[in-house]
This record gives sequence, structure tokens and C-alpha cells, in this order.
Amino acid sequence: MKLNDLIPNEGARKTRKRVGRGTAAGQGKTCGKGTKGQNSRSGSEGKLYRQGGNLPFYRRLPFMRGEGFTPPQQITYDEVNLQQLNRFEPGTVVTPELLAQEGLIKKAQNYVVVLGSGEVQNALSLRVHRISKGARQKIEAAGGSVELIEIS
Repeated sequence: MKLNDLIPNEGARKTRKRVGRGTAAGQGKTCGKGTKGQNSRSGSEGKLYRQGGNLPFYRRLPFMRGEGFTPPQQITYDEVNLQQLNRFEPGTVVTPELLAQEGLIKKAQNYVVVLGSGEVQNALSLRVHRISKGARQKIEAAGGSVELIEIS
């Protein structure tokens, strides 16, 4: 058997229906769509949520729907990595106010999370809102301590 001997199985390939090529072709004039009406027109699929004149389901629901809705109680954190904390002297108490002063976070009022990327050389005391397990282990291994600030 050679590549030029290969042919598809019987019935595996079907010739497409050529519509609109004259009445003798069998699918001329109205192209098998009947006469007039919505389904005879091009682009007749309709809109995705169209329900034939009924008020669509998504409009019957109350407001605050869709992807653009963000929960009002959502908490966003400013992230700080361990490698960024190496600029502080050993024994420093690192607070959100100090981080904002150094430019590591935008505002002192923001919630702070410490992530474990990098290594920390200095023994620091951290007062933050959240910390990853790996970051806590690295800080305590360096002789530092972690205190969590309660989120109100």
C-alpha cells in the first residue's frame, strides 16, 4: 500500500449542498428555506437570549447581575515579597505605615499580605494582615516574629 492508494471510507466524505443555483438544481429560488418569514432571511439565527417576544430571562432578574458586579465586602491586599523586606535593619517592626512610607505599598490603610518569594536575611518583627505559610517559616527561621493585625 502506498500513500497515493489511500482513499476515505465509503460515505465518510459528502459533497456539500449547493443552494441558490437555479430551479433545475433542486435547491434554487428559496434555497430550501420556504417563502418569507424570519427563518428565510440571512442572519436568522436570532439573538442568543431572544425568547420570541417574552421578556428575556436575564432581564427578569434583579439588578446587580453579570460579570461587572463586584461584591461590596471584597478585600483586596497589597502584596509585599520577602526580598523587598531586606532593606530594613534587623529588629525593625514592619507595619503597614512603615511599608507605605518606604513606597512598598500605596496607602497605609490598605491591607497587607506578605508572600514568600525570595529570602530574608534580617530578623524582623512583622505586623501585617495576612502572611503565607512559606513566608512565615522563612521569617521565623531568620529569627523574626509575625503578628497578624485583625481585619475589621
